[in-house]
Amino acid sequence: MEKPTVALVYQAVQALYHDPDPAGKERASVWLGELQRSMYAWEMADQLLQLKQDVESCYFAAQTMKMKIQTSFFELPPETHIALRDSLLSHIQSLKDLSPIIVTQLALAIADLALQMASWKGCVHTLIEKYSNDVSSMTFLIEILTVLPEEVHSRSLRIGANRRTEIIEDLAYYSSTVVTLLVRVLSLADTHTIHSSFSRQYSHTSLFYPPDFSWSKLEHLSPLPLTDETSTNLHEAASDCVCSALYAIENVDTHMPLALQLFQGVLTLETAYHMAVAREDLDKVLNYCRIFTELCETFLETTVKSPGQGMGDLRTLELLLICAGHPQYEVVEISFNFWYRLGENLYKTNDPALHGIFRPYIQRLLHGLARHCQLDPDHEGIPEDTDDFGEFRMRVSDLVKDVIFLVGSMECFSQLYSTLKEGNPPWEVTEAVLFIMAAIAKSVDPENNPTLTEVLEQVVLLPETVHIAVRYTSIELVGEMSEVVDRNPRFLDPVLNYLMKGLREKTLASVAAKAIHNICSVCRDHMAQHFQGLLDIARALDSFALTTEAAVGLLKGTALVLARLPLEKIAECLSDLCAVQVMALKKLLSQDPSNGKAADPTVWLDRLAVIFRHTNPIVENGQTHPCQKVIQEIWPVLSQTLNTHQADNRIVERCCRCLRFAVRCVGKGSASLLQPLVTQMVSVYQVYPHSCFLYLGSILVDEYGMEEGCRQGLLDMLQALCMPTFQLLEQPNGLRNHPDTVDDLFRLATRFVQRSPVTLLSSGIIVHIIQCAIAATTLDHRDANCSVMKFVRDLIHTGVSNDHEDDFELRKQLIGQAMGQHGQQLVTQLMHTCCFCLPPYTLPDVAEVLWEIMVFDRPTFCRWLENALKGLPKETSGGAVTVTHKQLTDFHKQVTSAEECKQVCWAIREFTRLFR
Repeated sequence: MEKPTVALVYQAVQALYHDPDPAGKERASVWLGELQRSMYAWEMADQLLQLKQDVESCYFAAQTMKMKIQTSFFELPPETHIALRDSLLSHIQSLKDLSPIIVTQLALAIADLALQMASWKGCVHTLIEKYSNDVSSMTFLIEILTVLPEEVHSRSLRIGANRRTEIIEDLAYYSSTVVTLLVRVLSLADTHTIHSSFSRQYSHTSLFYPPDFSWSKLEHLSPLPLTDETSTNLHEAASDCVCSALYAIENVDTHMPLALQLFQGVLTLETAYHMAVAREDLDKVLNYCRIFTELCETFLETTVKSPGQGMGDLRTLELLLICAGHPQYEVVEISFNFWYRLGENLYKTNDPALHGIFRPYIQRLLHGLARHCQLDPDHEGIPEDTDDFGEFRMRVSDLVKDVIFLVGSMECFSQLYSTLKEGNPPWEVTEAVLFIMAAIAKSVDPENNPTLTEVLEQVVLLPETVHIAVRYTSIELVGEMSEVVDRNPRFLDPVLNYLMKGLREKTLASVAAKAIHNICSVCRDHMAQHFQGLLDIARALDSFALTTEAAVGLLKGTALVLARLPLEKIAECLSDLCAVQVMALKKLLSQDPSNGKAADPTVWLDRLAVIFRHTNPIVENGQTHPCQKVIQEIWPVLSQTLNTHQADNRIVERCCRCLRFAVRCVGKGSASLLQPLVTQMVSVYQVYPHSCFLYLGSILVDEYGMEEGCRQGLLDMLQALCMPTFQLLEQPNGLRNHPDTVDDLFRLATRFVQRSPVTLLSSGIIVHIIQCAIAATTLDHRDANCSVMKFVRDLIHTGVSNDHEDDFELRKQLIGQAMGQHGQQLVTQLMHTCCFCLPPYTLPDVAEVLWEIMVFDRPTFCRWLENALKGLPKETSGGAVTVTHKQLTDFHKQVTSAEECKQVCWAIREFTRLFR
């Protein structure tokens, strides 16, 4: 873009915020985005801040300044850094009263500049010295000092481990100065703004205390404003402060004075919590619960190691159980993560005596959770899964499953049942108890268990007059008790009759279908006698009020039972099961497209896919697969559907998914489909390069790649699919815009490496695939990058792994040729990629590739790695040292002397931190 005038920029900002025409707003947004990416943004932002015309233009300018410093600091020559710093400090001082959000944006810009500008030594000291004597500057000074430690670990800044360590040491050195400033600020002013800023800043300062820090200075700060009279905002800021301090001292032993002070201080807040409850001040109640939870999390290990002693005092758990007694479920939900962690810790220790100490607390928690799960007495209809309360109940169900071992599944199940059996509770209590019983039913041993059979017997006798929500949850419980039905087949008929009643009712149909699916999955052999009934349900599937998921689940259950029928019956029954879907597809194909668009066949394709996926009969060698004939009969309909909808990616994906499961279902039995399927795939892909064709191709290679007669045809398929794929990926941003294509291409190539490596390595296409793989290693997309790395790793491994096959020497020779041609480029790209492009979770995959290269030819790899390291930048644009010569040589030695892959991974993890 050409350099704009500041008036034009201001006009665009006004349009962004005030243009009544949405199209005008959109045009302004696009233009301003382009401006922010240009070099002119620096000057325009500076001028807008100087003009100080209104909040909108100043906010845009401040945000632009922050963004440019975060992402484009390298654009500025080093000699401009000091001028930029002085300009930003001048702007924040002159704009401090305009708007807090502008102050925050400018504070972030100053903090990000300080972190990147190596020549700005002792920035904390400089700022305090310059502004601490001016009360009017205190708000923005504390804001800068607050965001500075926050930004140290910001993912937006790549300052590197060396610079980060230098900054943290600097912050630790000046932490005493900051605390002294904070104490003085509190004595100077008593405004809520200063108090809130103080609380936020104190919470961050605690992260950088040096080991020799004088804790006596904190005594002035102990009376944080956590009282009944405190304003809501200040109370929240003070709570954040306590939580951050508790988080910061998670390693309790190294912060003992502060740990003790916080521990004792938080225990005194119980009365304040009760006052907040009495005044129905939910915001403060939630704050106290956050503090109590953070206290328990911080002292979790101490509590488990020495329960009831010192800072393992079990009053901490009492505080959380008091919170669990609050009528609002949002309060107890805050503590869930702690209870998960406590359960995990106790499960690992596996100490019955220790479990006995915590059992009463878990029992009280479960009692509280059951009460919180109760629906309102005036609730109508079934329980909702998707609203906030429904999601809370799902989280309760997960938590109960994780901690039930401490109480005992059977004991808890029996206690819950007795509350229903012995009393006559209201419907909402009954429903909540059944809900908790459903959560733990699977963890109760079903063998010879009279309580379970009694529960099942009573549930299926529930009259239709009970509240619909009770019936809904009772059906869920029956579905969870499928193991009991399997052990006691006499219950199968009454259970199926009970579920069929639910299936016929609109509001219960989907949950009943899910329960039938569970019964079919677990009781497959017993259900074989009921297959005709399942088939009747499948034929009439659309007469029931089912969700898509429930309908597919029912077909899955039916297919699982179908696979247990005698082989001679399977073909006919599979044909009957598929007939409804096939007829529906044929009907759609025969209709004239309305508005030029054919009707959507995805429902029927998904149903066929689930049938093929789960019909897995046991077929002995030499026997014809019973599903083979049915799939051959269905192929013309699938082929025609694919042709009709070839331009629609979503429908083509569903077609390919259906064909994938059909091929997997019969394995080598689908050989007659291979040629027509490949021909159609290649033909459509030339016009519409849907990535699912590449994935389907990988399935065909997996099934047929080891068949001598199929290899050349599959290689021809690969070459035909590769040409349009490379054209697509070579477009500007092609790799980034088409990660699914990258993922599926390298899945296909990997299958070839696994099934017929010599066929691929001897072909002309391999050079292009390797070049594409090297380019794609930079792609920051989890699945795509994983597929690329797996391809390269498996490719090189074929020349390493002597699996006693006759072609090993040929494979080794072919890999040697490929590495001689591409090895240096690959290693250089991998090092650049893991330092600058990829997130840390991908590094194990990179390490595996480097390991395989090194195992293949260690001396040559050492040379390639040395050359790659020489090309890495040694300094940041702000003048900070990124990596020293010693760090480079140490890393080279660690990698090249590694004796196992995980050592390479550890070395890369540490090394790449220098560039993050």
